[in-house]
Amino acid sequence: MATDPLTDQRPEEPTIGRLIKDAQTDFSTLLRKEIQLAKSELKVSVTAGGAGAAFFAVAVFLLILAIIMLSVSLAYFIHWNGDGLDLHWAFLIVFGLYVFAAAVFIWVGIRKFKKVKAPERAIEQGREIPKALKGQA
Repeated sequence: MATDPLTDQRPEEPTIGRLIKDAQTDFSTLLRKEIQLAKSELKVSVTAGGAGAAFFAVAVFLLILAIIMLSVSLAYFIHWNGDGLDLHWAFLIVFGLYVFAAAVFIWVGIRKFKKVKAPERAIEQGREIPKALKGQA
């Protein structure tokens, strides 16, 4: 081993306990920094996501207004300047079309919900974790 020329002593060898403590400290610091990085990345993502959601909400609101205008236009189209059906029947037909469309969407939505199942494979693997940790796998 080399000696220190100023003190003419050998440098102190680190003990195993000291090495473990240093490794724990380094690991703790690394983990803390990773969490800080994740928080800052999430903050940026959430901010961008919030702005995107606001723009999406405005677009949905404008589409709802457009649907209202389309509904009125469709009713007046059915009325056709008095040559078609009376105006109250035209609006009732448009209302019926919307109720029918809503019923179809509800029916399709119920069929899709019935296909939802529990994540059986993930649950089974989750039950295996305690056995694996005990070395029984």
